[in-house]
Parts: sequence; structure tokens; C-alpha cells
Amino acid sequence: MTIPAHVRREIETRLSAVEAEDGVRLLLAIESGSRAWGFPSPDSDYDVRFLYVRPHRDYLELRPVRDVIERPIVDEIDLNGWDIRKALGLMLKNNSVLSEWIESPIHYRDADPVIARIAELEDRYFDPQSYALHYANLGKGAVGRWFEQGEDIAVKRYFYALRPALAIRVLRLDPSHRPPMQLQALMARADLPSTLSGEIDRLVELKAETREAGMVTRVEALEAMIVDELGRAAEVPAQPKNDAFANEANELFIDLVDEK
Repeated sequence: MTIPAHVRREIETRLSAVEAEDGVRLLLAIESGSRAWGFPSPDSDYDVRFLYVRPHRDYLELRPVRDVIERPIVDEIDLNGWDIRKALGLMLKNNSVLSEWIESPIHYRDADPVIARIAELEDRYFDPQSYALHYANLGKGAVGRWFEQGEDIAVKRYFYALRPALAIRVLRLDPSHRPPMQLQALMARADLPSTLSGEIDRLVELKAETREAGMVTRVEALEAMIVDELGRAAEVPAQPKNDAFANEANELFIDLVDEK
């Protein structure tokens, strides 16, 4: 997915403003949401997400500094990010969001070298079952909103359940690797019947031509696969808790905030 040059310049300007106004250093700045997931609409927002580190002294304050930076959505650019301490804490809880940000195919800044260390740490210690359960919760929430507007379904509602369902399927087939972020990459590893792959490709093309609120006729075979996979998260094997995960994450954090 190519980001228009004028939009990219504006996003880069706003990211630089965050660094200057909030006194932080960005470690990662990527696109999330439907543009990075592989099923954008013409009117999709630009979901810019970033990780940042504060100066060492900020982490010694008696009152913790807020661990999120947010900016109002202006001109379809939705920009917010997490303090690295928050991100690492969620990583230790096997929240898949940090993993997805690292895997985003669209970057607005070159990633800091620490991001490669985080990715390697996640590769060694992530718990595939916790990831699967996280995706199941996301997908089931989306399924619950399928028919809010009648018998037809907003095409984006399909995708919000489909991507988590495919992530679970990929984890069932190979729990040794974190699932990719992008829909097409998930499909490449999901071993889907050709009829389902064709339906998904058709829906991606449809969404690319319609607005975010566009509706689609129900596809029963696709719904059945989604519901089935969302119910199978517990089949994904769990990795036993390892204290080394937290210890290594803590060392990484200390190394980062102690940098001169």
C-alpha cells in the first residue's frame, strides 16, 4: 500500500512536532489499521502509531508521566503512540499489538535498532495461545456487530473478524512463529480452500472501491470459517511462563533509557 507523498510529508511533519513538543525520541513510526492490514477503503483514515522513549529523568519522577501521546484526528490522520515502558509491559502480557506494529509493512521512520532486539525477544518467548485468545476476543467482538444495520454486513465488519480468525488459524498450523499483521500474508500461511481465498480477494477489491460504511451481501462459507476459527483459540498450544522473558525485557528497557 503506497502512502501519497503529500500525506507522508504531513505525517512526518507531525511526528517531528511530537518529538519537539513532548520532548521524546521516536523509536518506531508505522501505519496500522486497514491500510497496513491490506484492506483499505478510499476514505480510510491514516492510523499512524509510534513508540517513543523519554529522557532518563522522566522515568525517575515520583508521579509517573503519562504513557500515551495522542493527537486529534485532522485531515484523516489519526496519530498516537505508546511509551516504550507501556509497550514492553503489554508485550510481557502477550498482547499482540506491539508485535503487529513491528510487523507493519508501512514505516514513516527508520526503526531504532532497539526494535530488532524487541522482535527477537518476542520471537523467543511469545505465548501462541495467549495471542490466539487475544485475537479470539477481537474477532468475537466484531462478529457481535455484524448485523447492527440489518441482514447485510458492512464489509469492514467482515474484515475486522476475518483477520483475527486467520491469525488463529495460522497459529494453529504453526505456533512457532508470531502471525503476520497483513491479511494477504496471513492468507499465504493459512492454507485456505481456493473458494474462500477467492471470496476474500473479491471483498478486498470491493472495499477498495467503496466507502468505509459500504455494505455487502452475506457470504455464509466465509462466516462459517470465521466463527469456527474464533472458537478454536484454545487449541493453540501454550508456552510455559519463563521469568527470563521479564528479566530480558527489563534489561532492554534499562539499556535504552540509560543511553546518552
